[in-house]
Amino acid sequence: MNTKHIRMMIDISMTILSVVLMGGTVLFADDRVHQVLGMVLLGLWIVHTVLNHRWYGSIFRGRYNAYRIMQTIVNIGITLCAVLLMLSGMSMAWFMPVGIGLGAARIIHLVSSHWYYIFMAFHLGMHISMIFSTIKINRFEKIPNLLILIVIILICGYGIYAFIIRGMWKYMFGVQQFFFLDLDRGYVLFAIDYIAILVLLAAVSHFVGKTLVRTKNQESSNKKQTTDNAGE
Repeated sequence: MNTKHIRMMIDISMTILSVVLMGGTVLFADDRVHQVLGMVLLGLWIVHTVLNHRWYGSIFRGRYNAYRIMQTIVNIGITLCAVLLMLSGMSMAWFMPVGIGLGAARIIHLVSSHWYYIFMAFHLGMHISMIFSTIKINRFEKIPNLLILIVIILICGYGIYAFIIRGMWKYMFGVQQFFFLDLDRGYVLFAIDYIAILVLLAAVSHFVGKTLVRTKNQESSNKKQTTDNAGE
């Protein structure tokens, strides 16, 4: 098993854990289960960071184009949110008698967890092509691209609805400071909603990223052509 496959397995595990943990402590009879799973997610994030340590070492090197700026913002956003989640989570954990204060820790944890989810979805969208190529998905090759696009659009449309109905923006900006899970709708529907939100954000970042790369390549091609014409 090479590094690419390890990274892919870690990314998939982190995505699944993130969806589960977004349900807060309501899903589990004991809050400590949520805390343990949070520590597992933190451990996976640390491993992911170690495997990609070269990227962090190259932040201040080379020139920045629009795509690299976008990638840097997303990655730094994930890092900051992970640190805040770690500090606030440990402050609320049963094994930490000293912290930053339960009230402040709870609000920080709620806000940073939703921003983490946003950045994680963006990150996933920017690397989805690499993930598909790594696991060598070929069963979709016979499905028309138009049909796949329609399915993605439908999921994204529902993702917009889920983003609004779940009040995700309220958590992101601290407008709502207590997590609410509508038990009448159930956890299964909650997971479906958050997966749809994940697909929506990943699709946005994927297509924005592709557009930025295409624009950069077109500008490079035009510049090269201009240089060649000037040399004739």
